[in-house]
Amino acid sequence: MDHFALAGGLAGGVGLFLLGMGLMTDGLKLAAGPALERILANSTRTRLRGLASGILVTALVQSSSAVTVAAIGFVNAGLLNLSQALWVLFGANVGTTMTGWLVALVGLQFKIEALALPMIGLGMLLRLSGEQSRRGAFGLAMAGFGVLFLGIDLLKDTFSGLAGNFRLPEGRGFTDSAAQVLVGIVLTVLMQSSSAALAIALTAAQGGLLTTQGAAAVVIGANIGTTVTALIAAIGATPAAKRAAAAHIAFNLLTGAVALLLLPWLVGLLAVISDWMELGSSPAGQLALFHTLFNVLGVLLIWPLAAHLTRLPESHFRAAVEEEARPRHIDRTVLAVPTLALDALEREVRRMGGLSLRALRAALAGPADATGARQRHVVEALGHAIAAFIVEINRTGMTGASAQRLPLLLRAARHYEVASMLAAEIAAAADEYPGLPGDERGGALLARLRADALSVLDAVEPAQDAPGIAVAEAAFGRFDEGYEALKQGLLGLGAGGVITVAEMDARLRAASALRRALVQAVDALRQLGSVRP
Repeated sequence: MDHFALAGGLAGGVGLFLLGMGLMTDGLKLAAGPALERILANSTRTRLRGLASGILVTALVQSSSAVTVAAIGFVNAGLLNLSQALWVLFGANVGTTMTGWLVALVGLQFKIEALALPMIGLGMLLRLSGEQSRRGAFGLAMAGFGVLFLGIDLLKDTFSGLAGNFRLPEGRGFTDSAAQVLVGIVLTVLMQSSSAALAIALTAAQGGLLTTQGAAAVVIGANIGTTVTALIAAIGATPAAKRAAAAHIAFNLLTGAVALLLLPWLVGLLAVISDWMELGSSPAGQLALFHTLFNVLGVLLIWPLAAHLTRLPESHFRAAVEEEARPRHIDRTVLAVPTLALDALEREVRRMGGLSLRALRAALAGPADATGARQRHVVEALGHAIAAFIVEINRTGMTGASAQRLPLLLRAARHYEVASMLAAEIAAAADEYPGLPGDERGGALLARLRADALSVLDAVEPAQDAPGIAVAEAAFGRFDEGYEALKQGLLGLGAGGVITVAEMDARLRAASALRRALVQAVDALRQLGSVRP
């Protein structure tokens, strides 16, 4: 076989395989519709269910890449958490082995033309007769199957003609096996399809160009190479999605490394299992079995390590808001000494208070300031951490003095949480009519109220060297006078038709939410002042 015919046969076979795989995947995804999303979103509550979902969906759409991208996308959107997504991704690795069985038991065992051409014809007939229907989607998938089988047939003929004149390294030594793994990785990266790399390995082995062990090493490389899809999907994604991609990559690398180390023994085991399953001496059948075997082995290996695998990427991919939301002072190590635990809790509550006040300042700055939403998220997360820490403190023995400090700190934390939530209400109401109107429409009253509010916020800062509750109460008294003046002024402007009732209502709601938030901040400072008389 001349070089041109070899290159043409190889390129054409791979091209037909990829084209068929693309048509088949698109058709199956269209036919399944939203069912795939429902399966992924609703069937991942336990490890086994998530694993089964990944296997099932990948087997349905014949594309682990599509499932990987979908799972990472769901994590990105918050529909799946990291633990749920991991088992879907692991299941996708097992599900993609269906392609190997399809190639080995159908593509290489039958006269392809007798199967593929009628499938293409019938599939396109269904497609043309119902292009926008589920029938048309199934037709597209059927035509894809046919094209895929034609690609397999062309690859088989190409490698069969080449085997008599050329052989790749036998793959019996570690160096040769590593080279074969690299071939699998490169093929998968270049074609963006581990299934295509797998088909090449299976047809090459069936044609005598590769030994079973050498082809098995290529299959391992294809499995590792498919992690590029996860890398691409994670670019620009949220930290949670990056964690899922990192864990998926770690799983594939671990599985590939173990399979490569055990390769001679696994290949020996294949012969035994093949005889038991009556697969015969077909290299393709043995390789499909190997692909399934080492992916299942990977799931068994990762099962006891899953919790560690989840925590590991969490320490490396954190958004700024997540880093800020981590407690800085409370820790399980201080629980042994209740007094130290309460001191740490007080510092964390004061820190939480400062973040809550920043959210209020952001709400006063106007709708263009995006800091407020982030600070509210941080305060909410800290509130959960503080509540959990208080539960732990209650399990330890506390003296009378310590027992009196705890409810004061809890009330202060709750006041700050409420103040942070009210900041969202202030921002929402202010968004309806942003900016200050002219003096004749209440602008001076609003400007005075904002200035008085900032004075209160300065006075209620929860730092240890804050001015104190007396100064805060005096500042709030001045604010309250301005609040009453603003209410009367806005009501008069609304009744006189100077401003619309809708504008009057929005500004009154913002002012009311601001007042309630400042009451919460003053009360929180009062509680903190009582902690240390």
